Amino acid sequence: MTDTVMSKAATMEIPIHGNGDSRRLAEDDGLEQDLQQVMVSGPNLNETSIVSGGYGGTTEGIIPTSAIKGSNLHQPHTHPAMPGEEATRGIAVEKFDVVKKWGINTYKCTKQLLSERFGRGSRTVDLELEAQIELLRDTKRKYECVLGLARALTNHFYSLVQTQHALADAFSDLSQKSPELQEEFGYNAETQKLLCKNGETLLGAVNFFVSSINTLVNKTMEDTLMTIKHYETARLEYDAYRTDLEELNLGPRDAGTLCRLDAAQANFQAHRAKYEKLRADVAVKLKFLEENKVKVMHKQLLLFHNAISAYFAGNQQQLEQTLKQFNIKLKTPGADKPSWLEEQ
Repeated sequence: MTDTVMSKAATMEIPIHGNGDSRRLAEDDGLEQDLQQVMVSGPNLNETSIVSGGYGGTTEGIIPTSAIKGSNLHQPHTHPAMPGEEATRGIAVEKFDVVKKWGINTYKCTKQLLSERFGRGSRTVDLELEAQIELLRDTKRKYECVLGLARALTNHFYSLVQTQHALADAFSDLSQKSPELQEEFGYNAETQKLLCKNGETLLGAVNFFVSSINTLVNKTMEDTLMTIKHYETARLEYDAYRTDLEELNLGPRDAGTLCRLDAAQANFQAHRAKYEKLRADVAVKLKFLEENKVKVMHKQLLLFHNAISAYFAGNQQQLEQTLKQFNIKLKTPGADKPSWLEEQ
């Protein structure tokens, strides 16, 4: 029987029951989609190397057809196979081996997945790591919501600034054409211009906030989730080969079974090593992601608060000081569209 207790005490095999909770079923659905993607893509047959004398040899024995002289083309074949034929056979054997390994792996993973889904098997679970992964996915969903709302605020506020700009122009024009109301139109025009200027400054701060949150959510978090996806696939493969080895251990011990048992043990150890490596990678990435998230959000939330507060308090000096504090520079407007603002 294989050693099913992993290096961490928190890692264990748990039986899968048919009445599992919705979170576990949702996780299995994700794994099933990953497995389906593997089955659709299939093995990469373009990565095989050209060798002579079967796969696994060197390329020194390859003879291109252009190197065979005309006189040799009419000579009868005195050997069972020419070097060129051996190279072709080597390619075919190697590609067949790739397809065979892919097929066996896909079959075992599919069997394991269905066994877990229908409550007839067990799966390896690191309870602490699984909790952290679920927390990350929930955090990402909430940050995506904040990002969407911040973008909506930016778009609405940009429309407001553009309206204030147009209103300031209208007031200024009327102040020139209405002598009796020149003063009233004039100071309203100046007020709208000031609001417009402060609005453009606030837009610069909010756009910087949006850009930073977008990088955190769609690059930093996404990179960690990609590693988690590879980890979950490795977990499925590990459990598939673990189950295969356990079944062989329960069977008869004849000569044929012992050979299969040795091969199964080697495959199990290889997939166990892969699983443990990716588990460690995920733990490290989650740790650094949490540290980076706290650092980024501390800065961005302070920026957002100070900029919004200064704008609605009418404190132009404090608003401009906030942008200087966070090294945000507004580009000089050169067109009607908002290209001069910070990129979202």
